[in-house]
Amino acid sequence: MKRIALIDYRAGNLTSVRKGFAAVGAQLYTPVVPRELSDCAAIVVPGVGHFNSTEVLDDEWRATIQQAVANGVPLLGICLGLQWLFDGSEEAPSLPGLAALDGQCFRLPPPVKVPHVGWNSLELTRPSRLFEGVANGTQMYFTHSFAAPITDATVAATTHGVSFAAAVERGRVCGVQFHPEKSGTAGLRVLSNFMDLTADAQ
Repeated sequence: MKRIALIDYRAGNLTSVRKGFAAVGAQLYTPVVPRELSDCAAIVVPGVGHFNSTEVLDDEWRATIQQAVANGVPLLGICLGLQWLFDGSEEAPSLPGLAALDGQCFRLPPPVKVPHVGWNSLELTRPSRLFEGVANGTQMYFTHSFAAPITDATVAATTHGVSFAAAVERGRVCGVQFHPEKSGTAGLRVLSNFMDLTADAQ
């Protein structure tokens, strides 16, 4: 069985992500260099913290991941990993994202408290593979100061002062701003759904 590549750019709690995926039966490995993505079943980009952390994912990493996506390999971004799927972020304007999705991520505006930490309900905006079996209004756990814009790729939104993309899905490119590995049964269902999407791609 092919394994899922969990990208380590030193900006995420890989332990909790590994536990979440292990709970849904996934086999993960952490590639050290881009060429180690050549035979993966899917790619997961986790992360917390500043967008500058993604600088580790240089041109070679981005090109390799872009090629994998073009070849039909599913991709899931979590928290900062979701933001990295876009063109970039106001948090580090000179640093490019993956550009798999159009748009710039933005700081949650005053007067809301940042970072936004806690449980928020989801507004499911259209049917998606990620949220099969997840009810509209389900609560997920968030911790972040920047957010992705609502675009045609948005499949779930939430509000903390302003509305923003809680989840995106375009083809096999997916992302969630919340932490599914910390969101109880509903979060594990999202990871399980991503595993189903991965199985269909093989």
